Amino acid sequence: MNSKLERQLSELLQAKVIDSETAQRISVYYHTKTDAKPNRLFTIFGVLGALLCGLGIILIIAHNWDDMPRTLKTFFAFLPMVIGQIACAFSLFKTKGATWIESSATFLILSVGATISLVSQIYNIPGNLSSFLLVWVAITAPLMYVLRSNIAVLIHLVLITWYACDLGYFFNSHTPWWYLLLLAWVIPFYIHLQKKQASSNISGILNWLLPLSLVMVLGTFTTGNSLSFIMYLALFGVLYNIGQLPFFKNQKLRRNGYTIIGSLGTVILLTILTFEWFWKEAIKDLFGEMEIVMTILLYIAGIVVLGYLHIKKHIRDFNLFQYAFLIIGILYLTRDIGSTHNLILTNIVVAALGLFAIRIGIHKSSYSILNYGLLIITALIICRFFDTNLDFVVRGMLFISVGAGFFFTNYLLLKKQRATAIRTNSKN
Repeated sequence: MNSKLERQLSELLQAKVIDSETAQRISVYYHTKTDAKPNRLFTIFGVLGALLCGLGIILIIAHNWDDMPRTLKTFFAFLPMVIGQIACAFSLFKTKGATWIESSATFLILSVGATISLVSQIYNIPGNLSSFLLVWVAITAPLMYVLRSNIAVLIHLVLITWYACDLGYFFNSHTPWWYLLLLAWVIPFYIHLQKKQASSNISGILNWLLPLSLVMVLGTFTTGNSLSFIMYLALFGVLYNIGQLPFFKNQKLRRNGYTIIGSLGTVILLTILTFEWFWKEAIKDLFGEMEIVMTILLYIAGIVVLGYLHIKKHIRDFNLFQYAFLIIGILYLTRDIGSTHNLILTNIVVAALGLFAIRIGIHKSSYSILNYGLLIITALIICRFFDTNLDFVVRGMLFISVGAGFFFTNYLLLKKQRATAIRTNSKN
């Protein structure tokens, strides 16, 4: 980096574009900027080092565990946590930088989990995995704000998701209410991080981890009937519309987990809803209060986000992905009128989503979005291939048409990009 800068400055000096004083100021500026920038690789290895040290201490203690008296066991159980607290205090008050903070925070969080488990084993304290995770998260939750640690946020989200899934799916299917509070605890940190470091790697990771956590945990609030599909559809609608907020939409697509997860979830669920069995079962299903309340809340959230986008005039062109959850919600409310009509309309909505994705891909000159739309239509045709009595010739023609569509649309996009490049070069 420095040698490249020096070569460029030397070329500019030789061409008499800048004088020696300006070159010196530029060199000082970029050297200062580079020195102030945290070394990401060093931070990563620092965190890995903290992990390995913590595991090493645990293994050394575990090797002689059975021969130790209870008092000594208790001492060694608390020793890693004490070391972690000292390291955190040292990195915080001595302002050692991001590497020290992230490494000490990682070590302390793991030490707390080890201490809780060891004390429980020493004194035979009863419990289960979900209660252990809840206590662990509750104790370490303040670290993200005290140390301003990004790794602490990531570990916190992973642990609360693990806790909710264990309690809701595996351990007597209890509703993990504490998950909602622990998730809300992260939101202020997340908002602050997005304002200050929107382009950082940690922000991009959280843009994926937060919606993934919600998708994984939402199922713990359902009993698995047809309304669960509509509830998840509402969640995907909320996520997609959040991803359409200017703050997220203006970022690179790979950093916008809300849009990608919302879009994929909507398409997958609607593809399932294109089968006749769903609408037949929907008429007979009975629902619990929890599912009804959660579905209503998610639909309210989706309408609020969508309304905000309209009020602020962030929606310029109609995008069916933003309204699909509302359309299917209305169809679900009118399911008693006739399952055939709902089935046909759902198939039309899925086909329309594919066409809209193709349109967006052509407009943005994006091959990935374009082919995504073609894959949606292909998936719909494959589903109808197995549950309809169409003639094999008709089925073959449909597949040929979609295949030709792949080639034709990609050719049009390539032609458009070449024409744009020619116009740009001619202007220059």
